Amino acid sequence: MGLYADIKEDFSNAYKNDPALNSRLDFLFNYPGVWAVAWYRIAHRLYTSNFKSLARVIMGLTQILTNIDIHPGAKIGRRVFIDHGTGVVIGQTAIVEDDVLIYQGVTLGGVSLTNGKRHPTVKKGAVLGAGAKILGNITIGKYAKIGANSVVVKEVPDNATAIGIPAHVIEKGRCKDPLMHNMLPDINKEMFEYMLKRVAVLEHILVEDNKQLLEQDLQLEKIYESFIKAMKN
Repeated sequence: MGLYADIKEDFSNAYKNDPALNSRLDFLFNYPGVWAVAWYRIAHRLYTSNFKSLARVIMGLTQILTNIDIHPGAKIGRRVFIDHGTGVVIGQTAIVEDDVLIYQGVTLGGVSLTNGKRHPTVKKGAVLGAGAKILGNITIGKYAKIGANSVVVKEVPDNATAIGIPAHVIEKGRCKDPLMHNMLPDINKEMFEYMLKRVAVLEHILVEDNKQLLEQDLQLEKIYESFIKAMKN
């Protein structure tokens, strides 16, 4: 597709991804993510044609207007939608494939000052939750889902869900509704529940020598070991 067709498709894609979009006036003033991608496409053409300084100027002005920082050297596919968009950062060697959904505050950043590929690759159909930080030359698989505020420093396979700091894969298999971030499990809550139950059992053991309580403690120990093993994978 040509440049004009790509931008037109980006505009149409906004209507498909956001039911709150009701008018062209809305679109003009309330969708910085769409405008940032549109200007990126122009700047990227200039950047790859060796007009790098002009491309950087365009994206610098775009950052001021939209609060979205996209390096013109990044590679962004078709129908990528940045929802709300405030604070999104996409680095120079990042690759974002088709149909990726990016929420506000997402960073596709590098962890090295060396030349070459140092930013993430996000495969087709992935959903990056608000505030997620994806760092380094890693790959987020097709239709993967990254939970809000997660810090991802390792590969995430296709059709997987990753959450936490650092992020861990908690579920494999494509989500029926990738937008339902409220359905993600709370690892911290589960860990605190385990600790409270464990303390209660140990208190009872100290008060009375109870074989049944000892068995419960051993069961909790197995649960804990399974939890730690899952977090290391």
